Order: sequence, then structure tokens, then C-alpha cells
Amino acid sequence: MTATTVNPVLRVAPASPAEAAAHFRASLAFHTDVSDVAAALAADGDPGFALVDSRSTEAWDQGHVPGAVHLPTALVPERAAELLDPSVPVVTYCWGPGCDGATRAALALAELGYRVKEMLGGFEYWVREGFEFETWRGRERRAPDPLTAPVDADDCGC
Repeated sequence: MTATTVNPVLRVAPASPAEAAAHFRASLAFHTDVSDVAAALAADGDPGFALVDSRSTEAWDQGHVPGAVHLPTALVPERAAELLDPSVPVVTYCWGPGCDGATRAALALAELGYRVKEMLGGFEYWVREGFEFETWRGRERRAPDPLTAPVDADDCGC
């Protein structure tokens, strides 16, 4: 008897092109990334969304995206209406890929009737990509991490 080795990548066959297109289109309806948020915030005028930092006050003080609204996940039900316009889409973020606080905040906001996306990478990747952030000391910026952002270009070309 001959054993056949199955490539682990193809153990489950790829979806059809139509299924893949539907999946990735749906994914983009729920997520955005740090670079796209930064570009929208840097453009002149209203970016068309509210950016929500869903972390604790201590985390907010340690650093946050300039212009973000501070709304910890646990406070979404009681404070969202006070801080956010329900006609404006919301983008949530938390610490980074290892934290699901932004996902929980997005769920809570969606359940309240807000249109919402989650910023992939969170505050960690905002800082790692070299974007300016605010702390209790003022504005700061770190050099881009070459594993997360192009070193000699403004755009990764994605």
C-alpha cells in the first residue's frame, strides 16, 4: 500500500472564485487596516468615520491614535449615544492582534445600530508602522518597524 502525502495547504480545496470573491468582499465590510485609517485621517476634510479606542483609561493615557474617541468596551452601552453620531460609521481598535477588545466593542456598537469596522493590528501596529500617537506627555512617533511598514516608501502597494 502506498501512502499519499497531501499538501497541508491544499488538504481543503480552495473555494471557487465566486465564493472567494464573496468571502473577501464580506471581510472588507468588517475590517480595515492601520494604513488605510492613517491615510483617511491624514486627508483634508472629514474622514467619514469615527475612530474609537476601546481600551482602558490607563491604556489610552499610555498612547492612542490622534483624533480617536475614548470609549472602553465595557462602557459602550451607556456612553455610545453620548459620544458617537449613529449616522457616522465607526472604526474600533484595541491593543493589537492579540486583543479582541475591538471586536467586542464592534459587536456592542453593531447591536446598538451603528455601522462598524474593526482596525486590524490595533494600536500596536499603528505605532509599529511609524504613525504619530498621543500620550499623556504629548505627541510621539517611533521609527517604522521594517517588518510591518515599508522603510523607503509611503505606501506598501497593497
